[in-house]
Amino acid sequence: MKKSIVLFFLVLSTQILNAQIHEIGVFLGGSNFIGDVGKTNYINPNKLAFGILYKWNKSPRHSYRFSYTQSTITGNDADSEVKERQLRGYQFENNIKEFSAGLEFNFFDFNLHEALKMKTTPYVFSGVSYFIYNELYVINGTTKKDYQEGEFAIPMIVGVKSKLTENLIIGLEVGARYTFSDNLDGSLPKNKNLQALKFGNINSNDWYVFSGFTLTYTFGNKPCYCAE
Repeated sequence: MKKSIVLFFLVLSTQILNAQIHEIGVFLGGSNFIGDVGKTNYINPNKLAFGILYKWNKSPRHSYRFSYTQSTITGNDADSEVKERQLRGYQFENNIKEFSAGLEFNFFDFNLHEALKMKTTPYVFSGVSYFIYNELYVINGTTKKDYQEGEFAIPMIVGVKSKLTENLIIGLEVGARYTFSDNLDGSLPKNKNLQALKFGNINSNDWYVFSGFTLTYTFGNKPCYCAE
């Protein structure tokens, strides 16, 4: 894990040294889980999520975006609207530490250097995420930790952002992550000795969702987006 954090910030610092215009800031919101335990709502933040992010604005329409976000995800069959889950009565808690990199695309021009103009645009983001979590298993109705694991996910984020001041931008976004794991909830352990404990739909991987606000500060030299 320490090596992953060092590599993440090394890449980030390299981008900062070579970029023309930057944004750096924070994310604050909530998380929810979609899988084999608990509710099946797509957007239902119930645990705090927070992180940091950096953007390298290459044009008024697109940016390279790097982020680190962490949260706890939970699920409780007692809260589900599915009768079978209510009767089963499983519950779990897992910790997510996510590193993401990808491309953010603005639907409208978002030139931060046009003075005295209010700027607002919807945007989408996708790329690749790598997250660290705990492998879980359920035995006699109790969820237990096995070991720490890492896996990839595909982030799909939609949002809207607006320029508050010359250097501050606020955004509201919802981001679903399709993971390459089906065991964030303990339903399909990777440990071969625990295969007999699997349950739920083994043909559908888990999802987790981060919903919240971003606040970024812009700095750097004014870029020239026009052709010479």
